[in-house]
Amino acid sequence: MRIRWTYAFVDRPAASFARAHAFWTAVTDTRLSEFRGEQGEFVTLLPGGGTDPCVKAQGVDSGAGGAHLDFAVDDVPEFVEASLRQGAGCVAEHEGWAVLRSPAGQLFCAVPWHGESVRPPVVRGSRLDQVCLDVPPSLYDAEVAFWSGLLADWASAPGSRPEFHVLRPPAGLPVRILLQRLGEERTGEERLASAHLDLACADVAATRARHEELGATFVAQGARWTVMRDPAGGVYCLTRRDPETGGLPIGP
Repeated sequence: MRIRWTYAFVDRPAASFARAHAFWTAVTDTRLSEFRGEQGEFVTLLPGGGTDPCVKAQGVDSGAGGAHLDFAVDDVPEFVEASLRQGAGCVAEHEGWAVLRSPAGQLFCAVPWHGESVRPPVVRGSRLDQVCLDVPPSLYDAEVAFWSGLLADWASAPGSRPEFHVLRPPAGLPVRILLQRLGEERTGEERLASAHLDLACADVAATRARHEELGATFVAQGARWTVMRDPAGGVYCLTRRDPETGGLPIGP
């Protein structure tokens, strides 16, 4: 089973969907496709220069949104079966594509591959290249095992900190996965995993200034990352990584 392409999905409440896709098209230097879905809730962010899209956006009817991954494959039923064998649940099957849920509760989708192969370029020193799964401690080990088993041809290894685990895709695929073990358990409806987007930035300060000009706000400062909130209310991170390779810089 080979994954041909990956998409990062920006999920935001329907009421603020327009603010979300306006911001993310500016950040990624893209334009909007035609809207799809019964309520126009799906849109693709289209890059120029003969490259292929790897970011989409969705307006959701309930909840605060977040992020999820779409895996483009040759054989959707085969990918669904492989996911179920690893411990996923099937949420919904549509004509040609399916919605799945990881053991920790993170949604992801299996979609047909349409020949995407050319990664969009770095934009103003940054690139949206990672979906980070935020996983409660009690679910973390099982979630790492699930993704490592499902994505067997991806490089799976501990990250730069004890709470991180990285899944690096084969060369050419545009979106990678970071699993982050949260510091404490969640309760109630928020007890399962969630996800946010990460951008690799050559200069985090410059990227932050640009994003603030576009309406984003600062939330918190981490060791090698800056937490931001987009104009639609969604949290994401600017990370100090090489936007070409996704790797960490040399030094502290």
